[in-house]
Amino acid sequence: MPKEWKKPKPTEGQRARAASDAKKTIARNKKARHDYQIGETYEAGLVLTGTEVKTLRMGRVSLAEAFATVDDGEVWLRNVNIPEYEFGTWRNHAAKRSRKLLLNRKEITRLAKETEATGRTIVPLSIYFKDGYAKVEIAVATGKRDWDKRRSIAERDANREAQRALRARNRLGSGRR
Repeated sequence: MPKEWKKPKPTEGQRARAASDAKKTIARNKKARHDYQIGETYEAGLVLTGTEVKTLRMGRVSLAEAFATVDDGEVWLRNVNIPEYEFGTWRNHAAKRSRKLLLNRKEITRLAKETEATGRTIVPLSIYFKDGYAKVEIAVATGKRDWDKRRSIAERDANREAQRALRARNRLGSGRR
C-alpha cells in the first residue's frame, strides 16, 4: 500500500478533542414523549453557575416536572431539579431555580407564537454536553389525552410483536437451507 494512502495516527490531543466534540447525553425526559405529542424541537444553551455544571457532569439532574416559558422576550426553564453540588461551599446553587435558555430572537418569537395556542407548552426532552457546553433540547408539545396514550402504547406493542414474529420467521427460514 502506498504511503500516501495511510492516514496518520491521531495524536493524544486530537483524540481528546474528538471525544469532547461528541454529544454526551446527561438526562432524557422519557415521560414527555409519553404524555405529549411532540412538535418542532429546538436546541438551546443553558445559563448555569459553576456548581451546576459540576453537578451535571456527575449526571445528577431530573427533568420529570420541567417546562419552559417565554417571559418578556426571554425563555426560562423551570422546575428542573439540579441537586446541590456535594463538595460545594456556602456559594452552592438552589436546586430548582429558573434557568435562562439561550436562543435566537427568531426562535424565541416562534416559540412565543406557538405557545399562545391553547394546550401547547414547551417541554425539555434532554440535557447534554456538546463541544463542552451544556445544551437542552426543547420541543413545543401538545398534551395527550388518556385514549391517545393507550393508542400509542397499543401501536408500540403491535410493532414489537411484528418485529418478534419477523425475527422468529427469519431465524427458522435461514436454518432450512
